[in-house]
Amino acid sequence: MTKTVLASDAPRLLDLSQERIRVLHYTWIAFFMTFYVWFNLAPMASTILASESWLSTEEIKILAIANVALTIPARIVVGALIDRFGARIIFSTLMVTMAIPTIVFAIGTTFMQLFMARLVLGSIGAGFVIGIKMVAQWFPPKYLGRAEGFYAGWGNFGSAFAAMTLPWVALTVLSDWLGVGDNAWRWAMASNGVVLAIYGVMYYFLVTDVPKGKLLAKSKKAEPMMVTSYGDLAQYLIWSIPLVGALAVLAWRISNVDINGSAVLSNSGLYLVYGVLALVYLGHAAKTIHVNLPYLRRGVPEEEKYHWGSVAALNSTYFANFGAELAVVSMLPLFFEATFSNLRSGDGSPLVTATVAGLVAASFAFVNLVARPLGGYLSDRLASRKRTMLGYILGIVVGFTLMGFIAKWTPGVDDDGLRNLAPTFDGVGWLAIAVVITVFASVFVQGAEGATFAVIPMINKRMTGQIAGMAGAYGNVGAVVYLVIFSLVDSRTFFFILAAGAAVSFVVTLLVLEEPKEAFAETLDEVFVNDLPNDDRVSRAGRAGTDV
Repeated sequence: MTKTVLASDAPRLLDLSQERIRVLHYTWIAFFMTFYVWFNLAPMASTILASESWLSTEEIKILAIANVALTIPARIVVGALIDRFGARIIFSTLMVTMAIPTIVFAIGTTFMQLFMARLVLGSIGAGFVIGIKMVAQWFPPKYLGRAEGFYAGWGNFGSAFAAMTLPWVALTVLSDWLGVGDNAWRWAMASNGVVLAIYGVMYYFLVTDVPKGKLLAKSKKAEPMMVTSYGDLAQYLIWSIPLVGALAVLAWRISNVDINGSAVLSNSGLYLVYGVLALVYLGHAAKTIHVNLPYLRRGVPEEEKYHWGSVAALNSTYFANFGAELAVVSMLPLFFEATFSNLRSGDGSPLVTATVAGLVAASFAFVNLVARPLGGYLSDRLASRKRTMLGYILGIVVGFTLMGFIAKWTPGVDDDGLRNLAPTFDGVGWLAIAVVITVFASVFVQGAEGATFAVIPMINKRMTGQIAGMAGAYGNVGAVVYLVIFSLVDSRTFFFILAAGAAVSFVVTLLVLEEPKEAFAETLDEVFVNDLPNDDRVSRAGRAGTDV
């Protein structure tokens, strides 16, 4: 295979004269905007409940689950689409398209309108996968961990920035200063959609898929993942089950919710959903077998083989870290507001208001700016990417266990039949310690995410989009599973469950993750026509491709 060195000196993040640095910044901003919009519900939950008397706390929890449900199939589909069409056009299309449900949610006047808008809007979470592919095409393996970590960390900060700013924008700027009143949250969310659409158009003209002079390998069709052994095929089919199973769990949870005396989803509707999901899986399995069996029968060339067990391990790690993050940022503002509701300021008003709770809870996601890039950096710098990953997962176990001790159980139950909670210790000092514990847990959660995607692009370069899509989807499987569990248990129990999930991932990673080959190479492989399998097609990359 022919190779070319592409500026293998260490990247300088402020050196905008380098096109790859400009692409990195444009791409993390796109990711940032998708996450800002995706997570604009949690910090506004209490405000929406106060403004709309027809909504209940139970319905807000259902909306939180819906918010992450379709991200699962969306990441799988988008992962295949970016391998087929390239990252630039898919990212732009996603942002422009997702502006529509964002605005629809802002103007919704019934629970079902909000639910359907939020369900569709969950697809915006697939934006993360697109950026992983884009960055992988611009940086060599030696620096890929830190580049992906920077992209993911600063982009992921969108969720924290939403928690920090949206309550202030809605309650202070729009409601108090401009006199919008109860509709302030609607104007705040609608403006999110408008800005998202504008940047979606801009992104298409700001970036190219690959560096000038480099060719982009595109899959001939958007098909299931190719595997390199019959055992891997069986694993792939087994690991695909939870991707539809999580949607079945969501449907079951929704069927248990009554609105005005009527079930959101009837029993017949529930069984219909189960049937559709079963058919979807069977169709996926049939297609996977159809495209893989001829490939396996011909004999897989040695240079095309990869270790599918590593894909499985990274699925589990992203379930345990990103799945936990999505669940935690969705519940943390209300957790802090409710747990520390008895704290009062000098004039007797609540100290932990919705705005304060949003800021405190944002501490969990705020450290994305440093922790996730650090995870990628350490994965690049330390001798073993696998041992780095294991260390981070162990930290997650400890972190969530400590978060379980922020509150204590008290006698009685709340309106949902869950055990009441109170701060473990009284006073503002304990609130400060709770924030420190939250940040500690977050450092390991975000760092593990950075370490995960420092490995993913190295498993199989031609299928980076699909592998990233599957691992990313498992993050959302984790979110759905955890959020459904959260809707059934109290917050303290929930943190202990998160710790147990990370412990299971530790065992899986220890047993099956394989150290990637050429994990610290300093060059980007140049892709030529004769390097690709017969079923792949090479096309010029965006606007910048030139003859090689």
